[in-house]
Amino acid sequence: MADDLICVGSISGAFGVRGDVRLKSYTSVPEDIAAYGPVVTQDGAMEFDITLIGRAKNALTAQVSGITTKEQADALRGVKLFVPRTRLPAPEEDEFYYSELEGLEVYDTGGALLGRVKTVMNHGAGDILEIHGGSLKSSVLMPFTKEAVLTVDIKEGRLIADPPNGVFPDE
Repeated sequence: MADDLICVGSISGAFGVRGDVRLKSYTSVPEDIAAYGPVVTQDGAMEFDITLIGRAKNALTAQVSGITTKEQADALRGVKLFVPRTRLPAPEEDEFYYSELEGLEVYDTGGALLGRVKTVMNHGAGDILEIHGGSLKSSVLMPFTKEAVLTVDIKEGRLIADPPNGVFPDE
């Protein structure tokens, strides 16, 4: 089941003393995290219904089913929340779920293997691909823009990149 799960958020700790939590949403509309039905942990061991109750700095606040004390809420700090892919809307053209990109092989425009997408990050200024493997001694970071990534082929498990100068060693 874990293969078809998409991470939609994470719990960043308790909010107050009644078991409410601070919730980081990874959905394009943050409040949608509560609209996709029950969320589960990646291993499927825990399942929660989410009821949004407000906002805090850089987070939503929510009640999570079964959590009634600050200690229980604090114990969930860092827990990632997932929903089955089938509950999510299909991405628009030229949009992708991060999990679809992770693991794709990265080739340059000449067909040379550059590496593999390890993870996708967004720290507020746009999506960044962390690429590792191939002949790389350490991971490199490449912007996930139309200028740098020319083609994404999910079915073939690859993307074609024209990385900015200096992103890959020995360019």
